Amino acid sequence: MRNPNEELGPKQLAPPVVVTLGATDFHLRVLEKLGRLEAKMDMIVGNGQPGRMTLAEDRVVALEKNDLRRTIYDRLITAAITFAISATIAWHDHLGIK
Repeated sequence: MRNPNEELGPKQLAPPVVVTLGATDFHLRVLEKLGRLEAKMDMIVGNGQPGRMTLAEDRVVALEKNDLRRTIYDRLITAAITFAISATIAWHDHLGIK
């Protein structure tokens, strides 16, 4: 084994620092993180009840329907205004408008 006080040569690398945990500590940490992950997934997706994603999807569908309906109404109003202006321009002599 090397002496830690020796200087490293140009091609020598320092030995890696490894921290070993007991198998039980590692398993406990992994299980704890998995439990937190499962709780977060249940909150997002829903656990037998509508979760955040389902509620968000429902809101998006409702907004899309309202947007489509408003777009149709906007087009109808625009068409009516355009028709009225065109008719007024075409008939301005007959209606007595100068």
